Amino acid sequence: MNTLKAGAVAPAFTLQNQYGEAVALQEKLQQHKVLVYFYPKALTPGCTVQACGLRDSKAELAALGVVVLGISTDPVAKLHKFMEKQQLNFDLLSDENHAVADAFGVWGEKKFMGKVYDGLHRISFLIAQDGTIETVFDKFKTKDHHEVVLNYLKG
Repeated sequence: MNTLKAGAVAPAFTLQNQYGEAVALQEKLQQHKVLVYFYPKALTPGCTVQACGLRDSKAELAALGVVVLGISTDPVAKLHKFMEKQQLNFDLLSDENHAVADAFGVWGEKKFMGKVYDGLHRISFLIAQDGTIETVFDKFKTKDHHEVVLNYLKG
Protein backbone atom coordinates (compact mmCIF):
# COMPACT_ATOMS: atom_id res chain seq x y z
CA MET A 1 0.00 0.00 0.00
CA ASN A 2 1.41 3.37 -1.04
CA THR A 3 -0.80 6.00 0.62
CA LEU A 4 -0.65 9.51 -0.84
CA LYS A 5 1.08 12.10 1.34
CA ALA A 6 0.56 15.80 2.02
CA GLY A 7 1.68 17.87 -0.98
CA ALA A 8 0.65 15.26 -3.56
CA VAL A 9 -2.02 16.09 -6.10
CA ALA A 10 -5.28 14.34 -5.22
CA PRO A 11 -6.53 12.02 -7.96
CA ALA A 12 -9.56 13.44 -9.77
CA PHE A 13 -12.63 11.24 -9.46
CA THR A 14 -16.35 11.11 -10.08
CA LEU A 15 -18.40 8.54 -8.15
CA GLN A 16 -22.08 7.90 -7.52
CA ASN A 17 -23.52 9.10 -4.23
CA GLN A 18 -26.25 7.53 -2.08
CA TYR A 19 -28.88 8.77 -4.58
CA GLY A 20 -27.05 7.44 -7.65
CA GLU A 21 -25.99 10.99 -8.66
CA ALA A 22 -22.49 11.67 -9.99
CA VAL A 23 -20.29 13.65 -7.59
CA ALA A 24 -16.97 15.00 -8.88
CA LEU A 25 -14.16 16.02 -6.56
CA GLN A 26 -13.15 18.84 -8.93
CA GLU A 27 -16.61 20.45 -8.69
CA LYS A 28 -16.54 20.42 -4.88
CA LEU A 29 -13.05 21.96 -4.84
CA GLN A 30 -14.27 25.01 -6.78
CA GLN A 31 -15.90 26.33 -3.61
CA HIS A 32 -14.43 24.46 -0.62
CA LYS A 33 -11.69 22.35 0.80
CA VAL A 34 -12.82 18.72 0.81
CA LEU A 35 -12.36 16.11 3.52
CA VAL A 36 -12.32 12.77 1.69
CA TYR A 37 -12.64 10.05 4.26
CA PHE A 38 -12.38 6.38 3.39
CA TYR A 39 -14.22 3.94 5.64
CA PRO A 40 -14.40 0.14 5.38
CA LYS A 41 -18.12 -0.70 5.53
CA ALA A 42 -21.42 1.14 5.93
CA LEU A 43 -23.76 0.18 8.77
CA THR A 44 -20.99 -1.26 10.96
CA PRO A 45 -20.38 0.04 14.50
CA GLY A 46 -17.06 1.83 13.95
CA CYS A 47 -18.08 3.37 10.64
CA THR A 48 -21.37 4.52 12.14
CA VAL A 49 -19.64 6.26 15.06
CA GLN A 50 -17.22 7.96 12.66
CA ALA A 51 -19.97 9.09 10.27
CA CYS A 52 -22.18 10.41 13.08
CA GLY A 53 -19.29 12.47 14.48
CA LEU A 54 -18.85 14.10 11.08
CA ARG A 55 -22.63 14.54 10.73
CA ASP A 56 -22.80 16.34 14.07
CA SER A 57 -19.82 18.54 13.12
CA LYS A 58 -21.12 19.53 9.67
CA ALA A 59 -21.98 23.14 10.58
CA GLU A 60 -18.60 23.70 12.23
CA LEU A 61 -16.77 22.11 9.26
CA ALA A 62 -18.78 24.25 6.83
CA ALA A 63 -17.92 27.39 8.80
CA LEU A 64 -14.25 26.43 8.33
CA GLY A 65 -14.82 26.03 4.56
CA VAL A 66 -14.80 22.23 4.41
CA VAL A 67 -17.25 19.75 2.85
CA VAL A 68 -17.18 16.02 3.59
CA LEU A 69 -17.20 13.11 1.15
CA GLY A 70 -17.26 9.59 2.58
CA ILE A 71 -16.03 6.77 0.33
CA SER A 72 -16.45 3.01 0.74
CA THR A 73 -16.73 0.02 -1.57
CA ASP A 74 -20.39 -0.42 -0.64
CA PRO A 75 -23.04 -0.32 -3.40
CA VAL A 76 -25.22 2.79 -3.78
CA ALA A 77 -28.27 1.09 -2.24
CA LYS A 78 -26.38 0.28 0.97
CA LEU A 79 -25.07 3.85 1.16
CA HIS A 80 -28.63 5.15 0.87
CA LYS A 81 -29.74 2.88 3.70
CA PHE A 82 -26.79 4.04 5.87
CA MET A 83 -27.53 7.70 5.14
CA GLU A 84 -31.23 7.31 5.97
CA LYS A 85 -30.73 5.23 9.11
CA GLN A 86 -28.14 7.62 10.57
CA GLN A 87 -29.59 10.83 9.06
CA LEU A 88 -26.23 11.66 7.50
CA ASN A 89 -25.96 15.12 5.96
CA PHE A 90 -23.10 14.67 3.49
CA ASP A 91 -22.44 12.58 0.41
CA LEU A 92 -21.43 8.95 0.69
CA LEU A 93 -19.76 7.70 -2.48
CA SER A 94 -19.63 4.19 -3.90
CA ASP A 95 -16.22 2.93 -5.07
CA GLU A 96 -17.24 -0.70 -5.63
CA ASN A 97 -14.22 -1.61 -7.78
CA HIS A 98 -11.92 0.30 -5.33
CA ALA A 99 -10.31 2.27 -8.19
CA VAL A 100 -10.38 5.55 -6.23
CA ALA A 101 -9.14 3.77 -3.09
CA ASP A 102 -6.27 2.36 -5.16
CA ALA A 103 -5.46 5.82 -6.55
CA PHE A 104 -5.27 7.27 -3.02
CA GLY A 105 -3.31 4.25 -1.80
CA VAL A 106 -5.80 3.16 0.85
CA TRP A 107 -6.66 -0.29 -0.54
CA GLY A 108 -4.40 -3.04 0.70
CA GLU A 109 -3.67 -5.86 3.08
CA LYS A 110 -5.52 -5.90 6.38
CA LYS A 111 -5.54 -8.30 9.31
CA PHE A 112 -8.56 -9.06 11.44
CA MET A 113 -8.98 -11.90 13.92
CA GLY A 114 -6.08 -13.82 12.44
CA LYS A 115 -7.24 -13.46 8.84
CA VAL A 116 -5.35 -11.55 6.17
CA TYR A 117 -7.34 -9.98 3.33
CA ASP A 118 -7.40 -6.96 1.03
CA GLY A 119 -9.64 -4.13 2.12
CA LEU A 120 -10.17 -0.42 2.58
CA HIS A 121 -8.07 1.33 5.22
CA ARG A 122 -9.63 4.03 7.40
CA ILE A 123 -7.68 7.10 6.25
CA SER A 124 -8.83 10.66 5.53
CA PHE A 125 -7.41 13.35 3.27
CA LEU A 126 -7.97 17.08 3.53
CA ILE A 127 -7.74 18.41 -0.02
CA ALA A 128 -7.04 22.09 -0.61
CA GLN A 129 -8.93 24.00 -3.29
CA ASP A 130 -5.93 23.78 -5.64
CA GLY A 131 -6.32 19.99 -5.61
CA THR A 132 -3.30 19.18 -3.45
CA ILE A 133 -3.52 17.09 -0.33
CA GLU A 134 -3.09 19.47 2.61
CA THR A 135 -2.86 16.78 5.27
CA VAL A 136 -3.53 13.10 5.83
CA PHE A 137 -5.39 11.85 8.91
CA ASP A 138 -4.39 8.28 9.70
CA LYS A 139 -3.98 8.34 13.49
CA PHE A 140 -7.38 8.60 15.14
CA LYS A 141 -10.12 6.56 16.74
CA THR A 142 -13.51 6.39 15.03
CA LYS A 143 -15.15 8.23 17.93
CA ASP A 144 -12.76 11.20 17.77
CA HIS A 145 -12.06 11.46 14.03
CA HIS A 146 -14.18 14.62 13.70
CA GLU A 147 -12.37 16.22 16.67
CA VAL A 148 -8.94 15.48 15.16
CA VAL A 149 -10.06 17.12 11.89
CA LEU A 150 -11.58 20.15 13.63
CA ASN A 151 -8.52 20.64 15.84
CA TYR A 152 -6.30 20.62 12.75
CA LEU A 153 -8.52 23.12 10.93
CA LYS A 154 -8.61 25.47 13.90
CA GLY A 155 -4.81 25.36 14.03
